Amino acid sequence: MWNLDGKTALVTGGTKGIGRATVKELLSLGAKVIFTSRSQKDIDDFESELQEHSYICNGIVSDVSIEDDQDRLTDFVFERSGSLDILVNNAGINIRKDATHYEPEEYRKILEINLIAPFELTRKFYALLKRSGKASVINIASVAGSQDVKSGAPYAMSKSGLLQQTRSLASEWAEHNIRVNSVSPWYTRTPLTTEVLDNESRIAKIIERTPLNRVAEPEEMASAIAFLAMDKASYITGQNIIVDGGLSANAL
Repeated sequence: MWNLDGKTALVTGGTKGIGRATVKELLSLGAKVIFTSRSQKDIDDFESELQEHSYICNGIVSDVSIEDDQDRLTDFVFERSGSLDILVNNAGINIRKDATHYEPEEYRKILEINLIAPFELTRKFYALLKRSGKASVINIASVAGSQDVKSGAPYAMSKSGLLQQTRSLASEWAEHNIRVNSVSPWYTRTPLTTEVLDNESRIAKIIERTPLNRVAEPEEMASAIAFLAMDKASYITGQNIIVDGGLSANAL
């Protein structure tokens, strides 16, 4: 059971950062993986890399916040599998500003992609997840969803909402053996965090607050995601795994 043999997985935002590492991890454990990106070139490049290792994978251009793209993605998965065992809602964005500096369209976009899109996409895949019989939904939240980490109020709001979305769907869908959990990363080396991690004063503060004395690598998040996807985690639902190098345990 420490594998994903015979499973079909979908990873949104699967060509960069945590999503990219997750696609590789799930493939290495035996899953067939479908992933999304908003760039056809990124998909083509990643598919070529993966196919060199004889992995079974398919990428599709999709903006998960657009309803037509959500429907097209649902059809794409159904045509290739007929059911869905693992859904990783990873795609997300951030715009870092003081609260009074946001334009309405900026914070609405953050909420739309980080919170509303996972809800809509997960609902659209409900029938395929139910058909699996042992489905696992993993939402990529953030430490920012439970405490202020200076990432901007809209981002924190979206991730906090995603945590409650996780708990609510886990309770509602348990009768169909659909497990819903989340993973909350602390600062991880991804394109989304480059601006922060390249700032010497910011990175110094981050490391100072982190008992393990470093930021995370995407692969360290992917391993937690993969565990939640496995049947070995079959009694875990409605939970949030915080992968933060000890940040939340550090009282000083």
